[in-house]
Amino acid sequence: MSTVVFIDPHGERRTVEATLGRSLMETAIDHDVPGVVGQCGGSLACASCHVYVQQPWSAQVGGPSDMEDDMLDGALAERRPESRLSCQLTMSEELDGLTVEVAPEQL
Repeated sequence: MSTVVFIDPHGERRTVEATLGRSLMETAIDHDVPGVVGQCGGSLACASCHVYVQQPWSAQVGGPSDMEDDMLDGALAERRPESRLSCQLTMSEELDGLTVEVAPEQL
């Protein structure tokens, strides 16, 4: 198990346990994290699981794929350099303590 810190748009922090090998989106949904919708179920067909990866984690998770990049272009919330779709981030031991801010608008 690893831990993830989700920060909601109001700045409230919530730390949850994440199962290794599951996506960050699945982790958020498993723990009823507000704001992470995952409308497409993680099939990279929407942007309803948009998060902002906090420092120093941006370098650790890397940048989006071309398909993810296209989906982020259509996201409702502001796109930032640290924007990622949580369905595309797989939890690993290296990401223990990962901190992300949930984008304020998903649908």
